[in-house]
Amino acid sequence: MVVLTWSAIAPFDYFIWLLEIFPALIGVGLLIATFHRFQFTTFAYTAILLHCMVLAVGAHYTYGDMPLFEWIQQQFDLSRNHYDRFAHIAQGFFPAIIAREILVRLSPLEPGKWLFFMVTSICLAVSALYEMVEWWVAITTGSAADLFLATQGDVWDTQWDMFLALLGAMAAQLVFAGYHDRKIAAL
Repeated sequence: MVVLTWSAIAPFDYFIWLLEIFPALIGVGLLIATFHRFQFTTFAYTAILLHCMVLAVGAHYTYGDMPLFEWIQQQFDLSRNHYDRFAHIAQGFFPAIIAREILVRLSPLEPGKWLFFMVTSICLAVSALYEMVEWWVAITTGSAADLFLATQGDVWDTQWDMFLALLGAMAAQLVFAGYHDRKIAAL
């Protein structure tokens, strides 16, 4: 709540802020609505919190103008502010933990290759859906599109976004599958 409140105080643009924070608000709403029927592990709730924080920071500054990554861009003479790239890795990384936990607990899938494939596919599908939402917003809003899309002149931005979400989803599973399995078993 602290980060969300900070994010809402004088963001770069309130319309862009709302567009960027909307997925976090929907996610928190779903968590509240389903809490009595399905409770995640503390590990998954931590992933959700961290992802919401990434979204709140991006919403406050816009993904192309985050100051820390602006400094990194200048220090390393990069062609763009890479907070957008970081956020798309997070878009695969944190949802992979959520999707994995849901599948392990509610489906017949067990840890292994098929679970890895299904979680990765879900995260890639969510990333592609988000890119389509960005496209729709760009078509319908016109002037707000550049800030929301954060393409920063890169014609391959959409492909990079999905690719980085794919890498994030795979990395989360490769790094945390064993730990996550132990947390699920402890429920």
